[in-house]
Amino acid sequence: MKAIGFDNEKYLSMQSEHIRERIGQFGGKLYLEFGGKLFDDYHAMRVLPGFKADSKINMLYQLREDAEIVIVINANDIEKNKVRGDLGITYDMDVLRLIDAFRGYGLTVGSVVLTRFANQASAVAYQKRLEGLGIKVYRHYPIEGYPADVSLILSDEGFGKNDYIETKHPLVVITAPGPGSGKMAVCLSQLYNDHKRGVEAGYAKFETFPIWNLPLYHPVNLAYEAATADLNDVNMIDPWHLEAYGKTTVNYNRDVEVFPVLRGMFSRIYGESPYKSPTDMGVNMAGNCIVDDAVTRRASEQEIIRRYFTALCDLRKGSGKPEIAEKIKLLMEKAGIGVEDRPVVAAANTRAALTGGPAAALELPNGVIVSGRTTPLLGAASAMLLNALKALADIPDEVKLMSPEVIEPIQHLKVDHLGGHNPRLHVDEILIALTICARTDENAARAMDQLGALRDCEAHSSVILSPVDVSTFKKLGVNLTCEPVYQTKKLYHK
Repeated sequence: MKAIGFDNEKYLSMQSEHIRERIGQFGGKLYLEFGGKLFDDYHAMRVLPGFKADSKINMLYQLREDAEIVIVINANDIEKNKVRGDLGITYDMDVLRLIDAFRGYGLTVGSVVLTRFANQASAVAYQKRLEGLGIKVYRHYPIEGYPADVSLILSDEGFGKNDYIETKHPLVVITAPGPGSGKMAVCLSQLYNDHKRGVEAGYAKFETFPIWNLPLYHPVNLAYEAATADLNDVNMIDPWHLEAYGKTTVNYNRDVEVFPVLRGMFSRIYGESPYKSPTDMGVNMAGNCIVDDAVTRRASEQEIIRRYFTALCDLRKGSGKPEIAEKIKLLMEKAGIGVEDRPVVAAANTRAALTGGPAAALELPNGVIVSGRTTPLLGAASAMLLNALKALADIPDEVKLMSPEVIEPIQHLKVDHLGGHNPRLHVDEILIALTICARTDENAARAMDQLGALRDCEAHSSVILSPVDVSTFKKLGVNLTCEPVYQTKKLYHK
């Protein structure tokens, strides 16, 4: 059974209550800048075992009577067709996905805001599309000198020229498809325009990471730096909090650097700043819900190593940057870990060296490592998967879950009719074939019953796997890494 390091129920209760308290602090109206992923936060789930991927949206569900959602998208990102790396869809399409998802939870989506709007043709067309779908759209404009020129920002030529977002609920959650969308600027613009209208409102920031009440070099916080290495975020001690309270807390460079400007804005809007530090602005309670620090440390260390392999593979594919891999390597040194601390790496590479071909290894929940190698019928990852299922179902190794008579017709279809060049079965194809065999074969059925046990298992391949294999392992919940090498020396790889 997977070790638990985080109390998810405590988190849901404590987090929602803390947000309610912050709403009350500002007279009953709060703009909450919501960073990170509201849905499917698998990073948090991996580094905080026990955290549920949908915890944050379930927390908001508890506040649904008091909350509405405002989704922010940068008009330049619409123009550039910016794509979410994890989902492979453009930001403008992700806004539609988010609206559907929020509504599916019974949450109100009040509007969409187009930030840095400058009459970009794609943004204009997108606004018309949203309005055709019955969604209210507002425009916020670029401000020269933002965020440094406070006098201009807090004027009719600054925030004053933005559309005022009509809201009806005490809690207004400001979220976006990704970073750089302008969430904070939307919150501050609303505070300025509310103040002009005599409306009392406040601002707070929700970021799961870094966790402010964990040490700077705690693996959980280092794993956040690894996850955002492409953004060049750096965790640091919050100097404003240390000076104001004499307490050491952790924040990240962008919030620390911009805080003097934010404090100036708050002072101009409220008369005095309600916050003495960037940490004060946050409402994150995750650090208070860790129940086994050792478990979260081990999980986070594995996440850092996985991020390192991902960065190396991205570099090999031509989509990464050397400085990203170098930064994560330094984070590994700070954590006192290396690739040798991921047991499946040595297991896969040793099997590959012994067999002279690609190999893969997977660590079962009981710590036993099984491996697989490339054969005429199966790719290494497919062989590894079958061996893992046999081990979990306590099926002897010599038992074949599928006969060649089942596999060969599929190979014939792939090569002779579908134009494929690799006859070996991918992981998804193996699972389909195994499902068919399970109708008549007891061992195959027992193996299929063990698929759920693969979730959270660690695996490694001695070569870069195909996108379809990577995707299938992701769906199974297997934490996969690959060596940054291809099986062949071809220049083009699908």
